[in-house]
Amino acid sequence: MARVLVTGANGFAGAAICRHLQTLGWTVRGSVRRAEAAVPQGVERVVSGALDGATDWDAALDGVEAVVHCAARVHVLHETAADPLAAFRSVNVAASRRLAEQAITAGVRRFVFLSSIGAAVAAAEPARATAYQQSKQEAETALSEAVAKSAMMLVMLRPPLICGPGAPGNFARLARLIKAGRPLPLASLTNRRSLLFVGNLATAVAAALHCENPPAGPLALCDGEDLSTAELARRIGVACGRPAWLLPAPPALLRFGGRLMGKSAAVEALTGDLTVDNRAIHDALGWSPAYTVDQGLAACFAPGTVS
Repeated sequence: MARVLVTGANGFAGAAICRHLQTLGWTVRGSVRRAEAAVPQGVERVVSGALDGATDWDAALDGVEAVVHCAARVHVLHETAADPLAAFRSVNVAASRRLAEQAITAGVRRFVFLSSIGAAVAAAEPARATAYQQSKQEAETALSEAVAKSAMMLVMLRPPLICGPGAPGNFARLARLIKAGRPLPLASLTNRRSLLFVGNLATAVAAALHCENPPAGPLALCDGEDLSTAELARRIGVACGRPAWLLPAPPALLRFGGRLMGKSAAVEALTGDLTVDNRAIHDALGWSPAYTVDQGLAACFAPGTVS
């Protein structure tokens, strides 16, 4: 069976991708940064250590046909780095470039990079981009340059907000507040945002590993339905069995409050528009989402899951 390396195999997305690829017959090797990090059952575990431009990926890449690069420094709720952009670049740009270069040397045939729809924001509106979004856009450029003169195929996926059992970040925080019965000032929001169930992400990665021709550029993907934050909150409430308690508040007031509290980026994620079109990924990989938004949310709060 072909062997695939999944970096960040202990993470939310990485673990789900590992499990799905195992069901398709891949032999999965998962890299983690720390010796105590656990990976899904049946996954070969390798410890790569800290991620930067000097990371040695040789052991992880030995005998590997394909790489799925999920490991990253993601949105940090309580930033402690003196230079956040430098910290994001070290992990998301330098380590990614190093992995691609060593993968080429090792004869890896396919490289799938889990980027972010935030990279599109950084490319279109640099002044609006967060340090994370900027680093993801720079990583895409670095990887494209690294593989340009090689035989290795590169597929870059740009997911929006990813949901699923155990999802971290903004989705988890919103779900916790709804399940706790907290009033949320979201009823007046009519924005439009896309999201992606982690099960759909896993099937897209599998499609990328089997595509015959490299796509022209990064591929955005989503569950196929855009929701306002208010509607998302209502559907989370239905899925978890606790109706969302939504109060009206002008979006401008929410943004003003976000600026006062130094939480502008978090409030923008709640109030702004960020939608995705699946046509490019369907044309390039023949992929369509296997799960609807409501099916994904139902899986997030099914009995026995941690959310």
